Amino acid sequence: MATHTMIAHSSSSALAASSPLKETLPLFTTRSLTFPRKSSFSRLRLRFFAEKLSQLDSSNGCASLQDSGEHLTEEHDTKEESSTLSITVVGASGDLAKKKIFPALFALFYEGCLPQDFSVFGYARTKLTHEELRVMISRTLTCRIDQRENCVDKMDQFLKRCFYHSGQYNSEDDFAELNTKLKEKEVYLSNRLYYLSIPPNIFVDVVRCASLRASSVNGWTRVIVEKPFGRDSESSGGLTRCLKQYLTEEQIFRIDHYLGKELVENLSVLRFSNLVFEPLWSRNYIRNVQLIFSEDFGTEGRGGYFDQYGIIRDIMQNHLLQILALFAMETPVSLDAEDIRSEKVKVLRSMKPLLLQDMIVGQYKGHSKGGKAYPGYTDDPTVPKNSLTPTFAAAAMFINNARWDGVPFLMKAGKALHTRGAEIRVQFRHVPGNLYKKNFATDLDKATNELVIRVQPDEGIYLRINNKVPGLGMRLDRSDLNLLYRSRYPREIPDAYERLLLDAIEGERRLFIRSDELDAAWDLFTPALKELEQKKIVPELYPYGSRGPVGAHYLASKYNVRWGDLEDA
Repeated sequence: MATHTMIAHSSSSALAASSPLKETLPLFTTRSLTFPRKSSFSRLRLRFFAEKLSQLDSSNGCASLQDSGEHLTEEHDTKEESSTLSITVVGASGDLAKKKIFPALFALFYEGCLPQDFSVFGYARTKLTHEELRVMISRTLTCRIDQRENCVDKMDQFLKRCFYHSGQYNSEDDFAELNTKLKEKEVYLSNRLYYLSIPPNIFVDVVRCASLRASSVNGWTRVIVEKPFGRDSESSGGLTRCLKQYLTEEQIFRIDHYLGKELVENLSVLRFSNLVFEPLWSRNYIRNVQLIFSEDFGTEGRGGYFDQYGIIRDIMQNHLLQILALFAMETPVSLDAEDIRSEKVKVLRSMKPLLLQDMIVGQYKGHSKGGKAYPGYTDDPTVPKNSLTPTFAAAAMFINNARWDGVPFLMKAGKALHTRGAEIRVQFRHVPGNLYKKNFATDLDKATNELVIRVQPDEGIYLRINNKVPGLGMRLDRSDLNLLYRSRYPREIPDAYERLLLDAIEGERRLFIRSDELDAAWDLFTPALKELEQKKIVPELYPYGSRGPVGAHYLASKYNVRWGDLEDA
């Protein structure tokens, strides 16, 4: 296939001196040159922060290699100047690439977080032009960078680093042509990052072709894999085995973008660096934990993809379960990626597999509100008319260990609900022998303290407490001790994809999913998913824009729990 270069590269980099990778070699074998978090790139950034903190602009969260090269030794300076980062977005014409990946890469470039010598290649069957990239990046980042100086100049500089290669995903010849173009932009040490923004059924084809024809021979090569990672334990395990024919585990970066969200990353900081919370983080003080995800829109023409997976596979088995594992894990030995991920695996292996009687499923139906008609799920032309795919699910899960024995972890996720949001709610136990319980009448839940971590939107953390209303009488009220991020931290919060892309470039795996972690997660959900499909369980219908099916309330009451988000609605 022909290669289409959008704009000539501005760098004066020479052709890579190394010879092409032979077909007989396994993919990405140069493990000794893989830079972990403590690489010279990271040391450069840390040194820049330490020595130039007072000069660091408040709008720039990362240090630029160009600005901080003077602090390197001659050896490190030579290594950084002679290395090149090539980022290839496979599936570059898709929505995810245009709306998330390219804007995130531009944001990293704008903030000076990418190395000096880098190139971005888009690989897809259809051509993506510079103008399309410009429009998409501008539209996505308008609220973040439109008012900054030299934004247009930065955009032009970034687009000069972007190139395009059209080809088939299963063609070794097309990837060989890509390899030639990559070498034209690379110097002596070439590091390559592939982002697979494609359906999972072609992951293995792309990895095979890249391994044989477009792998770095003298630097590292890493592959970011987007979810879904299979449909159940069997398919997930098969996908992992196929990928590992060409990749080592250290080179696979399974991305779950929720792990890159600011409030999720702050979860361990909140717990492990505040003495007031850690002693309370157990069954002795916590009555239940709720993980809630809601969208206020339906599939809207994208039902073809969603109908293959449903809300349980799309949201609960990955996003919410990952947050649960971070929330419930024991204190890791260190902040090293393997120590943190090992603790998460311990949590998942301590959990009971989900049972059908501990969950309910729903599907939204058409509804008219305010003179406007909203279509049901099966009204979407991309969805089969007789589809039983859940668009809503609620489940109760339990962890069989000393810290969490008997505490229900309730998950709830749905589309076409009354609001959009994602949050963690920690409801504490009642105060024993509460002197003021009669002031709350019979509703003792109102006397319960609650910690809420709002992941999106309006990121924040608040603690709900009881206090006396000023006056001569004894009237109690519930108030919030509130940390609203937009008020406390006026600068914009980086997108999750920015954080995860930067971590992958640096070799930091803490926020990516390990294979045994993925296996443990699927083991929890696969039995219930198979039973749902084999028995053809009919989901409970709920109106578009409502609070979900009534069955979710019965499920919560079964464990003497009230959904916390309903009180705030």
